[in-house]
Amino acid sequence: MWPRRNALWLCCALLIPAAAVSQKPTDSQSELAARVGEVILAPQYRQGRWGLLVQDLATGQTLIQHNADQSFIPASSIKLYFCAAALAELGPKHRFETPVFRRGEVRDGILEGDLILRGQGDPTLGGRDTTQGTMAFTDDDHTYANATGALSTLTDTDPLAGLNVLARQVAAAGIREVHGDVLIDDRLFDLTRNNGNGPDWLSPIVVNDNLVDLLVTPGHEVGAAANVQMRPLTSLFAVRNEVITVGEREPSRVQAALTGHFVIRLRGQIALKSRGLLRNVPVQDPGMFARFLFVEALSRAGVRLVRTASVALLPSRTEYARLPRVAVLTSLPLEELLKVTLKTSSNVYANTLPLVVAAKYGETTYAQGLKRLERRLGALGVDLAGVSLATASGGTTKDRLTPLSAVQVLRTLHGRKEFAGFFEALPVLGVDGTLADVVAAGSPARGKVRAKTGTFFQPATRDRGAMLHCKALAGVTTTARGRELAFAFFVNDVPLPPGVDSTREARALGRLCEILYLQAP
Repeated sequence: MWPRRNALWLCCALLIPAAAVSQKPTDSQSELAARVGEVILAPQYRQGRWGLLVQDLATGQTLIQHNADQSFIPASSIKLYFCAAALAELGPKHRFETPVFRRGEVRDGILEGDLILRGQGDPTLGGRDTTQGTMAFTDDDHTYANATGALSTLTDTDPLAGLNVLARQVAAAGIREVHGDVLIDDRLFDLTRNNGNGPDWLSPIVVNDNLVDLLVTPGHEVGAAANVQMRPLTSLFAVRNEVITVGEREPSRVQAALTGHFVIRLRGQIALKSRGLLRNVPVQDPGMFARFLFVEALSRAGVRLVRTASVALLPSRTEYARLPRVAVLTSLPLEELLKVTLKTSSNVYANTLPLVVAAKYGETTYAQGLKRLERRLGALGVDLAGVSLATASGGTTKDRLTPLSAVQVLRTLHGRKEFAGFFEALPVLGVDGTLADVVAAGSPARGKVRAKTGTFFQPATRDRGAMLHCKALAGVTTTARGRELAFAFFVNDVPLPPGVDSTREARALGRLCEILYLQAP
């Protein structure tokens, strides 16, 4: 094995751009390379593999590179590609419109026929809209509640807000009773399996990310039953609460499962005086879920479903042109919706993008949408050599990116009108989203970096130890000298010893950001 000083010298030689090596590297370039080398040559990465590229955002001048043209597992950093492509394809100001039609005549407030809500792929349906016209999100999104073990949090918005707006519009159209049926048209694209955390299904109609949330908090004393709040609140599901309150120093652990079709069973324990735990169960039939919630919203608005027709069929696609529209919900702009996709790393939002783009062309499958977005990236000038875009969420080891192409996506978008919204949707180092706690509050780089994270972690089993397949960070920064840079950092295949998780590598990536901020010439 080489002495460590020789390995560090080699790394510095690789990290400094070729143009600089052919001349004489400046002191600042050598210092930057040395500091980066100290991170990526740490003993824990002997079996891992790093890839890095840093370029001037405007000119493309390379400051540092290492394995920049090699393929890496990207995890959720792949969402940069699909969000960029979707913005270019649909436009940053694109809004989803979810309409309700009536089929039949209205006389004296009675609709002799059906109400039809037509799902158009809106991933929020008003459930995250704030009164300021922005998208609400939390740093630890509820879709990860069952996976992270941490206290995921809920937004303070109403997941039923969109359905309530539609129901009030139906009432305002003069309808008080429906003598027919309430239907959900979810044929815009195919019901598709979601890959990654969150709901099981991607669908054209989405309420509360197609999840039922359950916030479990301790009872008033040890031995008491836990308190449970369900969101959205609906009579569709019954909750069987088997969670008990235990002592303050005991661990909290709660499991939620759907037993049968409409019973949610909660088991476990919750520590006295703790903040509680959030858990959720995925909805197995999004169309049915949305229909039931819409019927309840109509009832709250004073619209009564008197008779349910058991044989009501959905209209043909051409028939909608002849049906009166009695309500419509308009979403926030796409660039605002992407805050959930990028800041919280929502898999369901990312994976919905290909389906929405496919539907724009009259197509219905995830694969068709992926191909459309891949072609859009190529048209933007992104070199996809060494890149495999198998999913929009980075949920498989088949997904592959290069640091070179990741930086190219950032630099390509920088010159387009979509960049402002894209930039605002990225997590901010030390401030929000998946980068909220990566650096200390006093970090010099805090608030100076906007970037997309990626984590692909395989926990230990009886036969093998834990493996970090990927930890990634790609984005933009303004350095202490005022220079705007685009960067991509990837580390793959790092064995993790017992008691160590991907937080260690998150800190390493945060340290690289600090080095870049302070040392970049």
